[in-house]
Amino acid sequence: MNNLFSVKDKIVFISGGSRGIGEMIAAGFLANGAKVYISSRKAEACDATAQRLQQEYGGTCVSIPADLSTLPGIEAAVAAFSAKEEKLDVLINNAGASWGAPLEEFPELGWDKVMDVNVKGVFFLTQKMLPRLEAAATAEDPSRVINVGSIDGIKTPAFDTFSYGPSKAAVHHLTRNLAAHLTRRNIICNAIAPGPFPTWMLSTGVGGGGDTDIDWDAIGQHNPRGRVGTPEDIAGLAIFLSSRAGAYTVGEVITCDGGAVACS
Repeated sequence: MNNLFSVKDKIVFISGGSRGIGEMIAAGFLANGAKVYISSRKAEACDATAQRLQQEYGGTCVSIPADLSTLPGIEAAVAAFSAKEEKLDVLINNAGASWGAPLEEFPELGWDKVMDVNVKGVFFLTQKMLPRLEAAATAEDPSRVINVGSIDGIKTPAFDTFSYGPSKAAVHHLTRNLAAHLTRRNIICNAIAPGPFPTWMLSTGVGGGGDTDIDWDAIGQHNPRGRVGTPEDIAGLAIFLSSRAGAYTVGEVITCDGGAVACS
């Protein structure tokens, strides 16, 4: 029963790791002794976050900027990672996009961009990382794939983001599909469905214009727990799924939402 939640010395790759939920998860793994690679489209932001996280939490945090909505971008990121590491213990598919517009005005671009980032990117990054995941996997300590979905893929979204909810529902089902194919290869796949967290994406939906320095306490009052999520909430769940404690949990979509789905 010792070290049930240890992720010490594990190698972790987090897409969309330069801000928001991805940054929170990266901080949690670094603080608990893992070596973390983060990737995002904007190189300057990705580099700055990696440097800041490493200074704050110690350990090693490496930036691999890439556009993970395209196959060439995914292949470039995997090649950069593979040049540094022979194995990957934990892949966290967190990169995500959203688009808001009224139903009658919702554009094709808002559909294609969201589906490319949220669904296509998850599948092909997992596919291209399989050799590294298999290199780390054993029956006693499987490699892990954690896909970040959303409660909007479970219940009707509050905003006019018509491609976002369907894309996250697809991520949830893709998680079960991947689990069916990978579990016997000692790669465990699960998904997390976050609710409200203090992120750039949620800020754009609640009128903050992307500013994360807003009154999150007021926004959290609409949640059954009376608050928005914290880094400890989301990182704790990701660490559970990546540790010995989560080694028998397979193909699940676990909400991390303060009761938003259960109480709706």
